[in-house]
Amino acid sequence: MPGPNRVLCSAATVIAASAALWLSGCSSSSTSTGVPGLSAVPGSFAQLADEAYAAVVSPAWSTFSNGWHYCPNYPTCGTMVGDWGADSMTNIMYERWLITKDPVIANALLNFETQRRNLDAFSFRAHGSDVGMWDAVAKMRVYAATHDLPALQNAETSYDGVTSLPFARGHCPGIMLQLIDSNNSPSGGGLKTLETDSNRVLAAALFAENETDGSLRQKYLADATATYAAIRASYFDPAFALYTVYVLDNGTSCTQIPQRFFASVNGVMIEAGMELASLTGDSRYMDDALATAHAIGRLADDRGIFTDLQAENDIVEPLVVAMLKLALAGNGEARTWIVQNAGAAVTARTTDGLAYGRFFDGPAPSPATHPTIFQSNGGFALMIAAAALAPMQVPATANVWVSASPQMTTISAIPTTLPFTGSGIALFGTMGEDCASGTHGSFPGDICENGHVRVLIDGKQMVDLTGIWQRKAITPALPDTLLFAWRWPASGPHKLDFQFQPGDSNPKEGDAFIHVQRELIVP
Repeated sequence: MPGPNRVLCSAATVIAASAALWLSGCSSSSTSTGVPGLSAVPGSFAQLADEAYAAVVSPAWSTFSNGWHYCPNYPTCGTMVGDWGADSMTNIMYERWLITKDPVIANALLNFETQRRNLDAFSFRAHGSDVGMWDAVAKMRVYAATHDLPALQNAETSYDGVTSLPFARGHCPGIMLQLIDSNNSPSGGGLKTLETDSNRVLAAALFAENETDGSLRQKYLADATATYAAIRASYFDPAFALYTVYVLDNGTSCTQIPQRFFASVNGVMIEAGMELASLTGDSRYMDDALATAHAIGRLADDRGIFTDLQAENDIVEPLVVAMLKLALAGNGEARTWIVQNAGAAVTARTTDGLAYGRFFDGPAPSPATHPTIFQSNGGFALMIAAAALAPMQVPATANVWVSASPQMTTISAIPTTLPFTGSGIALFGTMGEDCASGTHGSFPGDICENGHVRVLIDGKQMVDLTGIWQRKAITPALPDTLLFAWRWPASGPHKLDFQFQPGDSNPKEGDAFIHVQRELIVP
């Protein structure tokens, strides 16, 4: 498979196709308006992977010295050096290195991590336990590519920064609170998130894998296996073989927010199971991983393409990397999942090549709508993974959304039924609408979470009950954002029902909200 394109650098400009060498030692204050040399008609997966990697490391996304932009070429979205959106991009660089073993990428990761150390001053007490654990895994990705001892030490610092604080409290202390209040009691409604605990398992397993001190290796392995068992007890949904992302611990009981099957945490749990199976020799961990990987197929639209629902804080990169590792180990189902989804996602790429839509079977967002890092990382990761498995395959690029009928509409009442005839539908509205101004990290934005709605398709509940979480915003409000997309194999009469049922309101997602302003219907 071809390696990434190279560039020539000066002190202030990037003057060729890719930014790989720019990241390895050159900086630029300029912005990229698109991937240079982007083909008008997408070619093979190898070419698409080259273009995806060039986009990721371009100055449109990467600031090199200050982390990653949340939107390409849109400074008011802000930047962040850590947490899962930023870490997903670092992990995509690792994914590319994992496939190519290109020393240029390893050097870029090392330089990026070196710069990051000057900025990595998160207070995990204030920002949450999940931040430190996402960062620990991302730093171990850097260590895997570079064997840089400070990267390993920095990963351990992030991990220790979380485990040293009293997040492990409440009725089920084996899993960690996301936040701690001043009295060290459950806060935020006692919210616990699998973002923290799944990454704790994976980070500890990676530490154990790389640890030469026998006692420390055993310590990390014991923590990984104990946390894994607690996750299975608290987050796992045996009816679906998937993990919900949220548990509420009120001090006397622990209750799942049911069927919030985020791609991110299920991907991390698949990879964690693979790592623990290798470290312990216990095949049950691999059995768990394979069962969840198989169950991911239940989160697809009617054409069998994975659908990551619009919670702005989910990411798909960890799931893609986990499936890639399964595929490289010989798992045919994971290979098929990657190639099929990558083939669909080709038409979800923006015209400038700098972003992908969250919905792989949906329309490409307009660059003017500023698709975010949370929406784009999955498509980037998919192209790089597909190139590892089928580099010369040229995916079909017929874009059915070009023939879709655009209509202005207003959907804001709950419950509401939307009947239509067609083979696909896409709904658009303002992400973060009517959110109060606030701050996230180092930049201002319209920050809120309160407001989601359940979606039924042709009268049936979706397996993932996240629905449309329109008011989960981290960047400033983004108009005309794709909120939902679904496709069927053939045209026919269909309907979407938007509901908010008793018990849906919870301390994390809040109450009901929806405001669709535009729709596309594929004939």
